Amino acid sequence: MAEPLIIVTDCDLPGSVIEDTLRAAGLRAERAASDTVDDLLAAGAADAAGLVVQWMPITADVLDRLPNLRIISRVGIGYDMIDVDAAGERGIAVANTPSYCIEEVAAHTVAMIMAQARGLLAYDRAVRAGTWKAVDARPLAVRPSRTTVSVLGFGRIGRVVASGCRALGFRVLVADPFAAADSVRAAGCEPVAIDEAIAAADILTLHVPLTDETRHLIDADALATMKRGAVVVNTCRGPLVDEGALAASLRSGHLGGAALDVFDGEPLAADSPLRDLDDVLLTPHAAWFSPEALDDLPVHAADNVIRFLAGESVPLITPAPAHAG
Repeated sequence: MAEPLIIVTDCDLPGSVIEDTLRAAGLRAERAASDTVDDLLAAGAADAAGLVVQWMPITADVLDRLPNLRIISRVGIGYDMIDVDAAGERGIAVANTPSYCIEEVAAHTVAMIMAQARGLLAYDRAVRAGTWKAVDARPLAVRPSRTTVSVLGFGRIGRVVASGCRALGFRVLVADPFAAADSVRAAGCEPVAIDEAIAAADILTLHVPLTDETRHLIDADALATMKRGAVVVNTCRGPLVDEGALAASLRSGHLGGAALDVFDGEPLAADSPLRDLDDVLLTPHAAWFSPEALDDLPVHAADNVIRFLAGESVPLITPAPAHAG
């Protein structure tokens, strides 16, 4: 009997670690020529037991053309490119790789928070321009104990960010309807509702999954409730923030600044108004990166498939299908 076939739909990471890892476990592995359905089928996906996906949209229509599919493994943490409900309805497991870059994203987030909280960008520009003025920080120059950081989402990364901010002395509010209030308090933080967290924040940082409910969670109405001079930090998913509304709030002077690693469209468009705003710190979806994370990510994505097909326990986004193992 032939070993199960696994198709890599797309992956922009260097090398062939995913395929190598799958083959070393005795599975067949092929990579589609592109992330089109035609190329997916040409690679043999109609017979595939598993898909490894980075960015290709896996819709209900795609799933209907893959009758033997048992598991989808996402190369990354977010899984908004996969129709998880449709997969669940068809008995297909969905897994992601949530642990490969927790330290990196949390560190990047805290670095962005501190860069804005201490006005580092403006100070750097001023010194280079010949100005030596400590009292001209922008957007902020805070005393942590007098400053509120609101963390939306208390999952793996949100918890580490909250802990780091507490260690620096910030007051930390946490909004997460799925987190037990006692666990938030045990971390030295205050559990609050989402609207309260947004309104009370001097610095707002986002750590929630992108869903239909969270898309543009930070829109014009939410921004209008924030304190004048507050800062928004997003290292999670770009579409959580309405970028047009964010740019308008920054231009008006209502918001003091933003620090963004993720965007509604990537790469960030050349004509994005965010590029022209001095108090916005921009990085190229790089919060996940370290050499160690780059090594771990493809292996974790492949291991999800290997372990699932071997009948081992794998943390799933969808409930375990009846035919797992």
